[in-house]
Amino acid sequence: MRISWITETSTQATVQYGTSPGKYEFSADGTTSSYSYLTYDSGEIHDTVIGPLKPNSVYYYRCGIDSTREFSFKTPPAQFPVKFAVVGDLGQTGWTQSTLQHIAESNYDMLLLPGDLSYADLNQPLWDSFGRLVEPLASQRPWMVTQGNHEIEKIPLIHNEPFTAYNARWRMPFEQSGSGSNLFYSFNVAGVHVIMLGSYTDFDPKSAQFKWLEADLRKIDRNKTPWTVVLIHAPWYNSNTAHQGEKESIDMKASMEGLLYRARVDVVFAGHVHAYERFTRVYNGKTDNCGPVHITIGDGGNREGLASKYIDPKPDISIFREASFGHGQFEVVNATHALWTWHRNDDDSVVSSDSVWFKKPSISDPACKVKT
Repeated sequence: MRISWITETSTQATVQYGTSPGKYEFSADGTTSSYSYLTYDSGEIHDTVIGPLKPNSVYYYRCGIDSTREFSFKTPPAQFPVKFAVVGDLGQTGWTQSTLQHIAESNYDMLLLPGDLSYADLNQPLWDSFGRLVEPLASQRPWMVTQGNHEIEKIPLIHNEPFTAYNARWRMPFEQSGSGSNLFYSFNVAGVHVIMLGSYTDFDPKSAQFKWLEADLRKIDRNKTPWTVVLIHAPWYNSNTAHQGEKESIDMKASMEGLLYRARVDVVFAGHVHAYERFTRVYNGKTDNCGPVHITIGDGGNREGLASKYIDPKPDISIFREASFGHGQFEVVNATHALWTWHRNDDDSVVSSDSVWFKKPSISDPACKVKT
């Protein structure tokens, strides 16, 4: 587990941890960095990897040698079932707080976020306030994220390096999956292979991301991880009037959809559109039993509000769509079945507004076996 925290003053990047409150029988040291953005200088960003850890276990920890604050987190299970909370375009509004409250009540194992985190949009102190906002949850469960357009923060001639704050503050385990960039990576958890792709870095067939994705898909061991889930930011399928015709959707889909289809990816989660939409299994714009289910879950609570207008008539491949704030839960029960539920913030957290069981199509359709 990677523990990241920020301090205003200099301190050692040490995490002390153990399996009982107040008893820290283990300790690990990490690294400290910082960044500057225009007139803003960040605090000290500490980054420490601890372990090995036992699965499905609670650990208690404190950050730094002299800290009196104790946190705790639970590690994910080593095998099914495993539950993911999925939410995009989070921001930091009252709607965001409602979303986080609902997620906190869901007893999830890991959170997946398909881009647009803080909505700092150049105003760097908002990255700090976002960290404080999500700390109660992000300190207790692993949060795995990818970038969105609001993470770019590039200013021509003034600040030419994109993703400065995002890469400094939200370091993901990209090296472990053979990636050379924090903007795309993969990992395994409890029988699920999760791939995080970057909609706002190069994705053409000659790009580093494309070549990495090809290699990563070839490495998947279906005996160990029968499920494959992909996260992007800009959706490849979208019947909302918002964000139509963007190259990050159209060109990335044209470049990479075939790779995911041949690898028999199960689900693709996206954000960007501030609404909820679930498509059927689809490939090349048509219903295809061997293709992945595409789900847009960009309804976390951002300050820009909801995208409430949809294209009519509704395309046949679009099964459920609604412009409401909320989050999703993806519970993989075993090697063949998973339950997806979408929870509207306006409802009681135990009520699902959309619910569907996913079954691996290869069980009943030999044509949907993985193609190499």
